[in-house]
Amino acid sequence: MPAHDFVSPDSIRAQFSAAMSLMYKQEVPLYGTLLELVSEINQQVMQQQPEVAQALRWTGEVERLDQERHGAIRVGTAEELATIARLFAVMGMQPVGYYDLSSAGVPVHSTAFRAVHEQSLHISPFRVFTSLLRLELIDNPQLRELAQGILAKRQIFTPRALALIAQCERDGGLGAADAEAFVQEALHTFRWHQEATVTAEQYQQLHDQHRLIADVVAFKGPHINHLTPRTLDIDAIQLGMPAKGIPPKAVVEGPPTRRHAILLRQTSFKALQEKVAFNDAQGSHTARFGEIEQRGAALTPKGRQLYDRLLDATRAALGGAPAEANAERYMALLKAQFAAFPDDLAQMREQGLAYFRYFATDKGLAARGQAGGPSSLQGLIDAGHVHYEALVYEDFLPVSAAGIFQSNLGDDGQANYGSNANREAFEEALGLKVQDELALYAQSEQRSLQACAQALGLAELH
Repeated sequence: MPAHDFVSPDSIRAQFSAAMSLMYKQEVPLYGTLLELVSEINQQVMQQQPEVAQALRWTGEVERLDQERHGAIRVGTAEELATIARLFAVMGMQPVGYYDLSSAGVPVHSTAFRAVHEQSLHISPFRVFTSLLRLELIDNPQLRELAQGILAKRQIFTPRALALIAQCERDGGLGAADAEAFVQEALHTFRWHQEATVTAEQYQQLHDQHRLIADVVAFKGPHINHLTPRTLDIDAIQLGMPAKGIPPKAVVEGPPTRRHAILLRQTSFKALQEKVAFNDAQGSHTARFGEIEQRGAALTPKGRQLYDRLLDATRAALGGAPAEANAERYMALLKAQFAAFPDDLAQMREQGLAYFRYFATDKGLAARGQAGGPSSLQGLIDAGHVHYEALVYEDFLPVSAAGIFQSNLGDDGQANYGSNANREAFEEALGLKVQDELALYAQSEQRSLQACAQALGLAELH
């Protein structure tokens, strides 16, 4: 098939994201209610805060807002991880970032599969936070062997999905009919299965070691455990959830409320209690929950250091992990600490705390080629020839991810694994190097400066 007859990976990703959302809405009805609430709040924000709507129009995010989703899955073996990487590659998704969640008591390490170029993200910003179970952290040798044996017997991909992945790799793409078939076959990997692959006793043993281990090992596949829409005001969502019959977690994870959001803020509703058929009995399992996120500015290494320092200071002052009992105090401490982080785009830019996207304005384009005009970036900004907006953060925060996991595992879901970061082992299992998210943001910023310079007839801008 000629290459021009192939469906673009971005288009396949958009199709898959829409199909996944539809499937999850059928499986978890509260997710549909959540989407309605998010849509209501987003419309309100854009009507009441025209500057937010204007910023989204500059960056093109207004078009992607309603279809923005991230999912999360947990796989059990290196082979599953390597194959899921090949599956996501068909959709133009690459592994970005390495996250060690063991230090927060969750026996996994993870990456985020997503598109890496701003044009691809504009078409479909769908991303999947993908965790690999770390069986080596199970301290009971018999239980470790049991888990390995169970995982070795399962196949989480359909034969047709595997054939289409191989075909795409061989031919360099998929035609329309095959792309459609691929989306449907790939969905099977992410479906919820009520039938467990273990006995009730085996499930209990895995569960007692850590609930997340039972979630990964005891089922036919890595069911999608949440699908997250993006809101423009997570505090309004947190307040609005109970009225819709959705019980929210105690605190919003991530930075505090700000005029200019930074990084990522997340909340969720509690995991569902679901009926499960074990090999020898009926029972129940909690796994899937609803999550909502608000995305802000992508921070530079300097900005991240400041963020991490302020978050660590907040948690130290609290003297423990945020929970329902200390939620109010935690939010007050967080707000007080983060007063040290400028809440002004100009200051964030001048201090090198965030990445930005630059745009030539109508005024700048009208002045193109005129002698004696400004030529430095700051001069062009001051003259109104160049406009800038913060680059949106496309990735995740390990402390927040662990906080969401833990709040849905219950208080007895805690475990102490210490810090066991092992990026090399993760990349070996993956069969790929994970990309550096900070380098991707720097490249995106640089491309926008080059486009600006070209539009304004300048050699370069920096």
